[in-house]
Amino acid sequence: MSETTAAAQPITTDWVHGFVERWLAAVNSRRPERVLELMTDDVVYHDSGWPQTMCGHAETGEFLAWLWRAFPDATFECLGSPLVDLDGSRAAFWWRGRMTNRGSINPPGIRASGRSVEYEGADFHEYRDGQVARLRIVFDMNDVLRQLGLLPARGSLAEGVMVAMQVLGTRLRRS
Repeated sequence: MSETTAAAQPITTDWVHGFVERWLAAVNSRRPERVLELMTDDVVYHDSGWPQTMCGHAETGEFLAWLWRAFPDATFECLGSPLVDLDGSRAAFWWRGRMTNRGSINPPGIRASGRSVEYEGADFHEYRDGQVARLRIVFDMNDVLRQLGLLPARGSLAEGVMVAMQVLGTRLRRS
């Protein structure tokens, strides 16, 4: 995150620990209003699992509805302690997510697989007035897609064929 969002007062480590607990409780509640009340109205939100940057509560609410429709049992837990920037406006924490694909993933239009997924990622928060003003959530989407059966396993014949097709496609476009 290249921009720093000024906080009304520096955020302390204790405050961030409490905020992360409230944050995860809100996300795990699967109630969008609980998550949105922890974000500024003009929040800017980047997520590895979503194709576009979300701006504001309306777009964030749409994403949350999509997530909980496709993965109604999604839960997240903090791993370790949050890290707080020296200037007190930013923090990051590592987490583990677990969920089962019980609803369609639409977009792009993938039927529910019933498969469970477990993966790790990180949240990067920038705070303003005690709320998240900028949020970046990063995780290995390919790992999630493999667990859902939408990408071939690492090192498999199917992965080798897929890579060979990509290389061939690149060569044909260049010629």
